[in-house]
Amino acid sequence: MKTIILFCFMVVFTLNATEQVIVTGRILDIADNPLSDIKVQLQGSSTHTNDKGYYSVKVAPADIYELHIQNEAYYSSIHTFSHFELASSKALKLTIDDISLVKKMQGRTLFAFAGDVMMGRRYSQPNFGHSALITAGQEDKDTKAIVKNVRPYLALADYSAVNLETVIAETQPAVAAPKYVTLHSPPEILTALKWAGVDYLNLGNNHIYDYLDLGLSTSLAYISKSGLAHSGAGLNQQQALLPYRVKLNDRDYSMLSYVGWPGKYRPNQIAEFTKGGAAYGSNENISAAVATEVENNRTVIMQYHGSTEYSSEPTLNTEQRLKSAIDLGADLAIGHHPHVSQGLEIYNGKLIAYSLGNFIFDQFYSATQHSYILYVWMDGDTFYRAEIIPIYLKGYIPTPATGMHRYTGLKRLSALSKKRGSVITPSGGHGVISHNNSKQTNTITQPINLLQGQRVYSLYSNGWSKDLAKVSAVDPTLKYRLGINLLNGSDFESFSTFNTNERGWKLVNGPFKLSEKLAFSGSKSMETELAPGTAASFGMTNFRRVFASNNPLTIQLKIKSEHAAKIEFFWQGRKNSQSLVNALEQGTKHKIDTLDIEAGTDWQTIEVPFHSPHLNYRGFRILLVITNNSEQKNSIYLDDLALIEWQSAFAKPAELLQLNRQSTQASYIGFNKSVEDGATVILTYK
Repeated sequence: MKTIILFCFMVVFTLNATEQVIVTGRILDIADNPLSDIKVQLQGSSTHTNDKGYYSVKVAPADIYELHIQNEAYYSSIHTFSHFELASSKALKLTIDDISLVKKMQGRTLFAFAGDVMMGRRYSQPNFGHSALITAGQEDKDTKAIVKNVRPYLALADYSAVNLETVIAETQPAVAAPKYVTLHSPPEILTALKWAGVDYLNLGNNHIYDYLDLGLSTSLAYISKSGLAHSGAGLNQQQALLPYRVKLNDRDYSMLSYVGWPGKYRPNQIAEFTKGGAAYGSNENISAAVATEVENNRTVIMQYHGSTEYSSEPTLNTEQRLKSAIDLGADLAIGHHPHVSQGLEIYNGKLIAYSLGNFIFDQFYSATQHSYILYVWMDGDTFYRAEIIPIYLKGYIPTPATGMHRYTGLKRLSALSKKRGSVITPSGGHGVISHNNSKQTNTITQPINLLQGQRVYSLYSNGWSKDLAKVSAVDPTLKYRLGINLLNGSDFESFSTFNTNERGWKLVNGPFKLSEKLAFSGSKSMETELAPGTAASFGMTNFRRVFASNNPLTIQLKIKSEHAAKIEFFWQGRKNSQSLVNALEQGTKHKIDTLDIEAGTDWQTIEVPFHSPHLNYRGFRILLVITNNSEQKNSIYLDDLALIEWQSAFAKPAELLQLNRQSTQASYIGFNKSVEDGATVILTYK
């Protein structure tokens, strides 16, 4: 197995706390006209835009900047950025992309929708030695801490909704449904959601009946006491199928909620004539409800819980039901259940969001941790505009996505939506879809300066909103392929932001810790100090569940070692027949490669190719073991660790006519060979 080691210069920025940075940008309306006298607030400082829409704010440097934008005539907006994504090297001037605002109008309503929500299971009984997020006697405080980072975004909407995918109970109910996974959360979750700005709970899902009629009746009692609106479940079919009706800005809205299948067990999860459960989203039930609400001149918003978990596309059954609802007169369709985000589509002038993904959930699979809050402006029954606020679930806590997490979330949504003819364009740190869905973007080029020995390069800094259209190279024998990074937070820049730590890395009681002493890029890395002859391990806490089997992969890593060291790479899999604990403790560690690391002051780039496990594995992870080969105490730093799953075969530079699999979501580009220092490849985006 061939491994490449490259020596390169360190790129690191540090800003003195006494220095100040200038944050600049421009505020526009949705027709790209500059807006003057818009108030812009950042870290306690404020200013107003000039007659050309520009603003400039001077503030102390920080890891995170939260920009608040206000004007009485427009809907307020919040955009959050990391210093690292705005300036990858030391910089005192940070520029934010243009931000567009929506004008307030009579009858216009801003809705905010977010995905699957629960606060049970690992929130109070965590895995992997992590600390609990909800502790006995502190439920009110702890549940509010979980929603604290997203509260400002939900509070801006006229009406906010989430999918409550859990039974509400103080303790686990005695009798559960005969199914593998049952969920319950403490009653304080309702107080926290209401405090965060949530108005409505979607209950039409496959977990609201996890503890049968008793669990459902208890949940409904708690919800009623909380004052939160809801629909989609009841103690019988008649109750479950009732819409929730609300008047907003002098318009009448009906909130419909359904689960897409009865369930394989008995008693099943749907409401029937004499038993409780979720509202069943059959064609007949949806048709009857939509027709009734339309006949009463109400704007219909339908939420539907269906499709396949962890899939990129909705099932045909889900797609047909949502589109049929639109055909019958529904005005907006929102989907969930896959636990990952899926694309958005403008269908007959109406918006369909096929899956919002997780919002507050305890799944530790890295694929489930990128989602979004969806803003939708409705002019009565007319869709006007949508805005996507990318969210990253860091340690089960929803946070605004920054840096590589913004790129990953928005790149996925953009690619999946584009397949359905819906173009997502940038507005500051968010993505937008307009009612005419026709905004054009310009073509740009990005050079890659190739380095001797290096074959793999990151695309994170190239932006999420444009598609790679062409790869140009002087060398006629050079070929390229595209890949995605399967690791979250692997540049370590967002590891400790928003008062919560990543839980995806093996750090609990381990030899590695977050460091701000040295970094290859940004200001953070992972550090360990080893005595002579001792070793330290680092890697993924848990298995990657969503992956392509028997697929080419590359591990790329930046490492700096004061003295001579050795690094070993392993993959460990969880077989289909293994429990999680058994796989973590007893699963075979398959060696990929062993390398000697030379002592030096420069960072080294390591690239290790291998293949993912074959079909009988349900997940895998990578692990590193680093040994100090010197007779002195050795400080070792790791940065920019990536696990790249290649999505295309090597191809000659040419127009990209057809990209297979997830190539359109690429975060890395790889080449078939290394070249001389200074050679250049030009990437064209449009």
